Amino acid sequence: MKAAQPKLNGNQNALKHGLTTMQNAVAKLGARAIPGNSKLGYALRKWRRELIADLGGDVSTQQSAMIDLCVKSKLMLDSIDAWLLTQPSLINKRKKSLLPVVKERQALADGLARYLAQLGLGRVAKDTDVPPWEKPISTTAENGAAQDSEE
Repeated sequence: MKAAQPKLNGNQNALKHGLTTMQNAVAKLGARAIPGNSKLGYALRKWRRELIADLGGDVSTQQSAMIDLCVKSKLMLDSIDAWLLTQPSLINKRKKSLLPVVKERQALADGLARYLAQLGLGRVAKDTDVPPWEKPISTTAENGAAQDSEE
């Protein structure tokens, strides 16, 4: 049996992608805007944990704030991508131009890339006491060459 669809009153031609609604909800409620027990909430928490692990595990307050911005941007970007994929075309045939949401999506993607660049793109190894026999050979060779040149 089909689930009952809510009856929508009025003309639905102005129905948009909902980006502004989502931005307002995230700005007002922050992380509480996404239920923690939903698939989306789980996926975002997992991505956040992986990002923190890539940064070495122990992040500063500034990095934590930047990570929160990354997660919010990723939420909006993924939502817009999902909406765009349901559209028959990304081109407004009457105006012969891209849909405005495509430009907004690109701005969000650029912002996410800037946030990630500020955090650092490379993985950071956790600080652990590594025995000398487990260190990479290049590090040991460079140290030996530096000692030889000093003599």
